[in-house]
This record gives sequence, structure tokens and C-alpha cells, in this order.
Amino acid sequence: MESVSSNLAAVREQIAEACRKAGRSEDEVTLIAVSKTKSAAAVREAWEAGQREFGESYVQEFLEKLEARELAGLPLDWHFIGHLQSNKVRQIVGKAAMIHGIDKVSTAEELSKRAAQHGIEVDFLLEVNVSGEATKYGLDPGSVLRAAEACFALPNVRLRGLMTIASPDPAEARREFSELRQTLEKLRQNAPDPSQLTELSMGMSGDFEEAIQEGATMIRIGTAIFGWR
Repeated sequence: MESVSSNLAAVREQIAEACRKAGRSEDEVTLIAVSKTKSAAAVREAWEAGQREFGESYVQEFLEKLEARELAGLPLDWHFIGHLQSNKVRQIVGKAAMIHGIDKVSTAEELSKRAAQHGIEVDFLLEVNVSGEATKYGLDPGSVLRAAEACFALPNVRLRGLMTIASPDPAEARREFSELRQTLEKLRQNAPDPSQLTELSMGMSGDFEEAIQEGATMIRIGTAIFGWR
């Protein structure tokens, strides 16, 4: 069985190769190790191998990892990458460096309210259902600009970009990644501060190379690092 550290090394080499092919710097792509359903000990092993950004999808599991003895005192950057309901916002506000799964303006409004109560600013991404699959969360691509305009006006939160989960077919996924990039470019044209809209969170274990080709700045990889769930 491959170790987490050796898996990480292999993934990093694949990222480096994908960046070379795309004519991009490796520094432009942040690897988020998706540790959902995996133990705190596995997270610790990844941290000891140099990984610093981790992604969790379930609120309760995320909160448990924050309190895990194995991770006490470690400077981890947590990303909440799962679908986030408004009634769960209060539990994680201020605990994640980035919240990826906001797909309703009402959820962003709740995030703004809770961030203001804590006196902090919170970075988040809008989740877009580019594939149009009924089983996936996310805004319809046609409604993103309108939703973003509402989010720009909210205090104590910063819309930093877009996130998607692509179709299983890599060729179709690449088209969807391209569409998300184009949507972000349109957002920048209407944004009060285009310089804040820098992030494209797209690409997972099976399609991150295509995502890098299309401009991903954050890739979310779980299986290729931690093994099957």
C-alpha cells in the first residue's frame, strides 16, 4: 500500500508536469488535500510531508478535526469545500481560510451576518453547476452574474472566485472548466474590485490536469492522496 507521503509526492509531480504543459508556474496552483472521512492521523501524515491546505466537506467532521489531539498546534489552512447550508454557517465562520460551496445569495448573506458578529472578513467562492446535473449543487451559470452582484454589496465577506465539480468524462470536464473560467472573466468586468476575483476551484483526482490546463488556481484532491474512501 502506498503511503500518504509517497502519494503526495506523485501528485505534486503530476501537478508540476500539468503546469509545464500549460505554460504555467506551479505557484499558480494551490493543492487542497481533501481529508473528508479520513483520520486526523492521516492529515498529520500529510502535514509532515509538507502539505498545508486541507479540505473538509461535512461540518461535524470538520469541527472534530479542529479539536483532534493529533493536529493540536499545527498551522493548517482549512478549506470548507462541501455544500454549506445557511443554518450551518454559524458553526464554521472564522474557522476556514476559504469557504467554497456557497450556492445561494441567502447563504452568503448569513455568512456576512455571522462574520460581522465576529468582527472578521471571510473569503468565499460561489459554486456553479456547469454540468447541469440534477444531483449536483450550484448556481446555474446564467444566474452567476446576478448572484455575484448581490454578494459584492455584502459587508465582512469577500467573493474571491468560483468553484465547480465537473462531469466524470475528462473531455466534457475540460469544456466545463473552460466555461467556468469564462464566467469568472465576465464577473471581473462587472466587479467593484476585479483584483479580488482570482480563484478558480476546480479539478479533482480524476481531472485536475484538465483543470490546470483551463486555469484552475485551486485543485481539490482526496483519493489520489489518501486512497479510496
